[in-house]
Amino acid sequence: MSVNSFFMPKILHTRERLIDSARFLFWERGFAGTSMTDLLGHAGVNSGSFYHFFESKEALLRAVLEEYLQALRPMVVDPAFAKSDDPVERIFAILAGYRRRILQTDCKYGCPLGRLALEIDPENRPAHKLIAENFQGWIGAVRECVEQMKDRLPKGTDRQALATYVLAVMEGGVMLSRSYGSVEPFDLAVKQLRQHFALLLGSRRIRRAKDRTR
Repeated sequence: MSVNSFFMPKILHTRERLIDSARFLFWERGFAGTSMTDLLGHAGVNSGSFYHFFESKEALLRAVLEEYLQALRPMVVDPAFAKSDDPVERIFAILAGYRRRILQTDCKYGCPLGRLALEIDPENRPAHKLIAENFQGWIGAVRECVEQMKDRLPKGTDRQALATYVLAVMEGGVMLSRSYGSVEPFDLAVKQLRQHFALLLGSRRIRRAKDRTR
């Protein structure tokens, strides 16, 4: 599967073509590195059609971020959750989806939200607000799993922090794999995360066993 086909599903309408082209080009070249000429050429539309739907490239960026937010559940979370009823395995099924994207794109895949978060000017608060909402949606999905295992976690575990940590591992692993041109850094990060969960869940069982022997 090519990188282009991965990011560009079949679409019908001009507005959708512009959003899909922007999604791909912002990922491939960055927001600043994508010119209006690039966008129009990739989408196969003229400037008049563009400005009929969007007042600026920044407005198109916001539309891309809103689409990512809407697609998170049906495209990322629900397929992962369908693979298992176990909350721990659901978390790692989400991560396995990112691993597949790394392999499908010959290790060129980089989280598009992570790239935009680093590139977009901090003063562009509307865009950063949408990026943060996307990240929070991702964290929220993992938090659902963490809440389901709360009775198995050590007392006092910060469940929001744990869910945020999972996102940090994913983002870091994807970034390293793209730089190294190898999925190995991602695999190492995920392996360590799985060990972290095993230690958290195991520590609760150990304490319960000790309590029973007193």
